[in-house]
Amino acid sequence: MACPLLSLVMFLIVLVLQLVTYCKAALVALPESGARDEPTLGWNVQYDPKNLTLHMHTVGNISLVLDGLDPTQLGNDALIQLKSDREHVATIVGQGFIPVVELKDGSYQGQFNVSAGFLGSSNLYVEVTKSDNRTEQSDQKLPITVIREQRVIDTVFTASVAILVSILYINFGAALDVPTLKAIIVRPIGPVIGFLAQFLFMPVLSYGLGKLLFPDSYELQLGLFFTGVSPAGGASNIWTVVLGGNLNLSLAMTTISTLAAFGMMPLWIFSLGRHIFNSANLQVPYRNIATFAVGLVVPVGIGLLIQRYSPRTAQILVRILKPMSAVLILFIVIFAIVTNLYLFELFSWQIVTAGLGLPWIGYIFGFLASKAARLPTTDALAISVETGIQNTGIAIFLLRFSLDQPAADLTTVVPVSAAIMTPFPLMALWAVLKIRERTFPSTSFPDIRYTSLR
Repeated sequence: MACPLLSLVMFLIVLVLQLVTYCKAALVALPESGARDEPTLGWNVQYDPKNLTLHMHTVGNISLVLDGLDPTQLGNDALIQLKSDREHVATIVGQGFIPVVELKDGSYQGQFNVSAGFLGSSNLYVEVTKSDNRTEQSDQKLPITVIREQRVIDTVFTASVAILVSILYINFGAALDVPTLKAIIVRPIGPVIGFLAQFLFMPVLSYGLGKLLFPDSYELQLGLFFTGVSPAGGASNIWTVVLGGNLNLSLAMTTISTLAAFGMMPLWIFSLGRHIFNSANLQVPYRNIATFAVGLVVPVGIGLLIQRYSPRTAQILVRILKPMSAVLILFIVIFAIVTNLYLFELFSWQIVTAGLGLPWIGYIFGFLASKAARLPTTDALAISVETGIQNTGIAIFLLRFSLDQPAADLTTVVPVSAAIMTPFPLMALWAVLKIRERTFPSTSFPDIRYTSLR
């Protein structure tokens, strides 16, 4: 436990330092915001068009009409400038300065070119700086949206993921072991801990990490939150076997997690997630998310019907369930990376920290919670893996299916980061176990990897 605890301590130190830096920046900004005047000049701005959508690395043109400015109130050294509040998304070609001498009867009319940089949303506004360095901004703003040009490969990606997820859930329905679930209900300590960790701790953790790491990027907050509210990933069963955990408990928890996700994911998205949607000025996609949840129930139902009326077919589907889960995860992550290489331009220490922090803290919390409940190590390993491994494929698909551009693209970077960072501590633990086995070959260690498969 030394390495995980050290990782947790280091991660918490990073979070505290980031919080201190954020609070300090907010306090320092207070005098600057206090120096800004309330609009007193009675001027206004009109834009044409009212909003502008551009593809990445293209240039658009806008017209601007400025009324109500009195040059005598501005001073000789006054500056008037058209600005963008997010310059990495869109910038004004030529810096957007409006010469005071070109004001005629307090009015100005001109055209400007807007250069689209990267995905996202921005607002153009006019800022007036008077001779005494006091500034004020126009209340009227021009919304700018920068998106990618739609490609055939994007449609292929979304359609192929939808088909694969549906097939996977048919297999899942065919593999549901109802008697095992009934037996676990009799003594549900492990599944209850796993459920609370998965659908209480992880959503709250993802929400808090998003607010802390991405205070100014609501899209990235949303991507991390969708990852945190997703059910356990299919790879959790595989890693449980590899690490010698309780596979039956893992399968039961995956079953409960997946079924509970039909209700818990919409519940969290429509409640806590709504605050992020509101902050980002995005509409909560109620219909799309409801359609997604219902759409997964249908293939599970088909799988149950196959199990009921064609047991031989169900046995075949069960055999290919695990390898297909692994293939689906690899396909979604690799395809998402290959088709969205531009996302790595967004990678920063915050995104890497989010990708590391969410699953790693989940591992540690699940293990410690299990040990606090005095569960055996095999059960604690299963709960730890189930808690930390999120179904990033579901998160990516839901984000792509639910949101419009550019939010759908921007939010994808976080689950991709989490998918990349998730296996590292598990691989390290596996290596430690292998080294221990080779170092102490005569020592008898409990190994239930294969007996639990019976």
